[in-house]
Amino acid sequence: MKLSDNLKEVWKHRLLIRTLVSRELKARYRGTVLGFFWSFFNPLLLMIVYTVVFGFVIPARDKSIGEPLQYAVFLFCGLLPWTWFSSSSNDSANVLMVNGNLIKKIMFPAEVLPIVSVTANFVHFLFGLPILFIFLIIFGRPLTLFLLLVPLVMLVQYVFSLGFSLLLSALTVHFRDIKDILGNLLTFWFFATPIIYNFYNPDLNPLLKKVLAFNPMTHIFIAYQDCFFWGRLFHWKRLGITFLAALVLFWIGYSVFNRLRDSFPEEV
Repeated sequence: MKLSDNLKEVWKHRLLIRTLVSRELKARYRGTVLGFFWSFFNPLLLMIVYTVVFGFVIPARDKSIGEPLQYAVFLFCGLLPWTWFSSSSNDSANVLMVNGNLIKKIMFPAEVLPIVSVTANFVHFLFGLPILFIFLIIFGRPLTLFLLLVPLVMLVQYVFSLGFSLLLSALTVHFRDIKDILGNLLTFWFFATPIIYNFYNPDLNPLLKKVLAFNPMTHIFIAYQDCFFWGRLFHWKRLGITFLAALVLFWIGYSVFNRLRDSFPEEV
C-alpha cells in the first residue's frame, strides 16, 4: 500500500483522531478540581519557578541573553516546545501496547494512535503559549510580526515529532528495551539542543556549534527563540533544510510502521 493511500485512509478517520485526542485530554485531568485549567496553571507555576531561581537564587551569567530575569523567559521559549516533543515521544513508545485491545478488535489504521499522542501534546503546548506571551510582555521582550511565522516552526516540529513517534511506536512493539533507552536518548538530545544556552553566544566553542548544527532540533528551537524571544526572522534556509529532514524522517517512520503493522496484533 502506497504512502499516499495510507494518508488518505488516515484522513478518513480524522473524526476518530479528534475524538481520541479529546478523550486523551480529558483523561489527563480526570478527577482533578481544576480540570483543563491545569493546562494553564502548570506552565504558569513553572515560569514563576524559573523566574525566582534564575533571577534571584542562581542568577544566570550568560551576557548574550541579557539580564538574569530575561534568562527565565529565554529558557521557557525552549522548554515549552521540548516538553511537547519529549512527551510525544514517551507516549508514543507505549501507545500501541497500551491500546492493544483496539488494535486486535477494531479495524482502523494503527498509526492513528501515535498521531493522537503527538496531537494531544501539541494541544498542551498551545495551552502554554498564553503564559509565555504574558511573561514576554512583563519582561519587555518585543512582540513583533515575526510571531506570525511561529506556525511554520510548529509545522516542522509536528512533522519531525510524528515521524519519530511512528518509528518509535513500531519498533518498541518488537524491541521493548527501546523504552529504557529512550529516556537516556532524550536527556542527551536535550543538552545537544540549544535550550538552556544561547547558540549565538560568542563564547560558545566554534567546533561545538558545527556539531550542534547537525542536530535538526537545533534549528527548530533557534527558530522559536528568534520569533518569541529575539523578535527577528529565523534562518529560513536552515529551517527549510530541517523541514526536508523532517519529511525524510516521516517517510522512514511511516515505512517502518507500515511494514510492521501486520505483526502488531500478535506482539501487543
